[in-house]
Amino acid sequence: MNKPKLWSKDFISVSLSNFFLFLTFYILLVTLPSYAMDELHSSSSVAGLMTTVFLLSAIVSRPLAGQWLESKGHKKVLLIALVLFAGASLLYFFPTSIIGFLVVRLVHGIGFGMATTAVGTIVADIIPVSRRGEGMGYFVMSTNMAMVIGPFVGLLAIQQWGSSILFILSVVVAVGSLLTGLSVGIKKPVKPAEKAISSSFSFRNLFEASAVPIALVGSFMAIVYSALLSFVSIYANQIHLANVASLFFVVYAIVLLLSRPFTGKWLDQYGPNVISFPCIALFAIGMLVLSQSTGAGTFLLSAGLIGLGWGTLFPTFQTIAIQDAEPRKRGLATATFLSIYDTGIALGSFIVGIIAVKMDYSTLYFFCSFYILIGMVLYYFLHTKKQRPADSVKEQTTLHDA
Repeated sequence: MNKPKLWSKDFISVSLSNFFLFLTFYILLVTLPSYAMDELHSSSSVAGLMTTVFLLSAIVSRPLAGQWLESKGHKKVLLIALVLFAGASLLYFFPTSIIGFLVVRLVHGIGFGMATTAVGTIVADIIPVSRRGEGMGYFVMSTNMAMVIGPFVGLLAIQQWGSSILFILSVVVAVGSLLTGLSVGIKKPVKPAEKAISSSFSFRNLFEASAVPIALVGSFMAIVYSALLSFVSIYANQIHLANVASLFFVVYAIVLLLSRPFTGKWLDQYGPNVISFPCIALFAIGMLVLSQSTGAGTFLLSAGLIGLGWGTLFPTFQTIAIQDAEPRKRGLATATFLSIYDTGIALGSFIVGIIAVKMDYSTLYFFCSFYILIGMVLYYFLHTKKQRPADSVKEQTTLHDA
C-alpha cells in the first residue's frame, strides 16, 4: 500500500517560510543585545529586554492568532502575520533610543507569534494524518536549522559589516518568509458553522484545553533547554572549549537530521510513548555528560545525545497537542502549545540566570539532568496515565462490536 505524499509543494513552502521566520529571529536574537550596549549605550539588564519584550509579545499574540485562524481563515491570518513580520523588520533602521527599539521589538514579536502559530496550524492540515509524526518532525527541523545558521550569520554580519548590513539581512530573510508563505495553498476553507463557533470572544476561546497538559510538560523541560541556549557557550569558555562551542548546535542539528527518518515514522507506527520515554532519558543523559565534560569529545557527544533526546521530544509534544484537539481547533491547540512552551523558555532564562549566580554551570547542568527525570514523571501523569482510560474504552468498544 502506497503512503500518502508528504513532500508536497505546500509542505515544502510552509517549512521554508517557517525556516526564514526563525532565521530572522535567531539572527537578531544574538546580535541586538550587544548592539544595544555598543551603539545605544544601554546597560546589560536593559539590553536583555530586547529578547524579553519580543517573546512576551509573541506569547500574548498567539492565543488571539489561534482564534483568528478559525474565524478568519488560515491563509488570511498567515499573510497578515507575515506582512507584519516583514514590515516590522524594516523599522529597525529608524529608532535612535532604546525605548524606540523596544517598541519595534514589541511589534516584531506580535508578527512572529501570529506567523509561527499560523504556519504550525497550516502544516498540521497539509501533512497526511498517517504521517503526522514524521511530517511534524521534518517541519521542526526547519526551526533547528535556523537555530544553527542564524547565530553564525548574525554575528558574522554585525562583526564584519556592521549593523546596517545586519538589518538589511534581516529584512531580506523576513521577505523570504513572506514570499514562500504566499505560495502555500490552503485547500480547506473554514466552514460558516465553524466560524460561528470560534468567532465569539471569550477567555476560554483563546486556549485549547486538550493541549494544556502536554504543553505544561514541554514548558517544564523547556526551562532546561533555555539553560543551554543562554549559557552553553559561556560554559564552554569556562572549561576551555571555546574553540568547539560553535559546533555544539551543529552536532545537535546533524544528529537530529540523521535520526529524523526513523523517529518520525516510529511515532506514527507505535505512538508517542515509545518515543517520549527513551528520548526523555537521552535528554537527561546528555545533560549529565555535558556537566562532566572536560574535552571536546564528551562536549560534542552531549550535543548529539541532547539533539536526539530534546530535538525529538519537541515535535513529538507538538504532534500530541495537535492530535488531541478537534480538527477545527488545531489553530488554538498550536497557539496554546507554543505560548505555554515559550513561557517556559522565557521563565527559564530568568530563573536559570539567577541560579547560575549561586553555582557553577557544571553543577547547574548536573542537577538539570535529574530535573528532566522529574519531567518523565510529569509526562506519565499528564499524558500517559490520562490516555489509558480512553484506550480502555476504545478496546471495550471494539470487543463489543466484534
